[in-house]
Amino acid sequence: MRIEENYSLEKHNTFHLPVKTRWFMEYASEEELGRILRDEYFQECLSLHIGGGSNLLFINDFNGIILHSQIKGISVAEETDDSVLLRIGAAEKWDDVVAYAVSKGWGGIENLSLIPGEAGAAAIQNIGAYGAEIKDVIEAVEAYNQLSFEKRTFTNEECLYGYRSSYFKNEHNDPYIVTYIYIRLSKRPQFSVGYGNLKEELAKYPEVTLQAVRDAVISIRRQKLPDPDELGNAGSFFINPVVPAAQYEKLKEQYPEMPSYPAGEGKVKVPAGWLIEQCGFKGKSHGPVGVYEKQALILVNLGDARGHEIALVAESIRTAVNDRFGIEIMPEVKYVG
Repeated sequence: MRIEENYSLEKHNTFHLPVKTRWFMEYASEEELGRILRDEYFQECLSLHIGGGSNLLFINDFNGIILHSQIKGISVAEETDDSVLLRIGAAEKWDDVVAYAVSKGWGGIENLSLIPGEAGAAAIQNIGAYGAEIKDVIEAVEAYNQLSFEKRTFTNEECLYGYRSSYFKNEHNDPYIVTYIYIRLSKRPQFSVGYGNLKEELAKYPEVTLQAVRDAVISIRRQKLPDPDELGNAGSFFINPVVPAAQYEKLKEQYPEMPSYPAGEGKVKVPAGWLIEQCGFKGKSHGPVGVYEKQALILVNLGDARGHEIALVAESIRTAVNDRFGIEIMPEVKYVG
């Protein structure tokens, strides 16, 4: 177990904000996690469990305890002629998991290549890209209740997955810390390559394979998205809004070029990036905060931004989109402090 006082979180948030936490605690096993959760001082303090910090915006220093997992490992829990069930430690880097699966010829997560963060956070967030979501392969999630300290295994259905949402993200539910996730992958992969420009990118490859899909996704993401190590950002800052189909059709009369994707039950998903771009934010800088020139969904730290400055730019974007289109876009990034 690792415990640090007045610890810098600059390397634990992909905006690279120079914030500190009163205490930083890192555990390497479920036993160590249990000891932390039962500690009286821990129970009295404000606490936050983080993964890779790729979905966080620290507004101020954190006056409490930041928890981080070092539970790693990828093992085969079950195997059949058609599929394999993997048990994955929450601290495994998600893209390392994808690379491992592809190297073994196991399909189901190749479209989720190069998404930053750790496996546990991926399951909480229900990450998705190019027509795939992690909920499509998750079979179970092991987690600890922070209030009762009891371990529980959630089935896929009990995770209550939705678009970028899950049971674990609902603040009305008891707080849980994910320790392991189980994903089922196919030994006879079916490719899903019709979303966005993935099909066009794959045309450059001699045949469609797991590795080709992974390479194509990585190529597209690197063309469109900034590397957090080079330019501080948290990926897509906003969730693509889902609106009633009737509202979309009315807007389309005024904006015929407005793109959309079906969202089921008489609803339509509208790309937030397109809405933001129409409001003139793409490629613009606001002091130390910028809107990325290649993708308006992404806010970037141009050098010495602070969390509250990024939040102010985000709010101005939300207001402009709502004023123009009558659509409310919500942050995907979690504000802390």
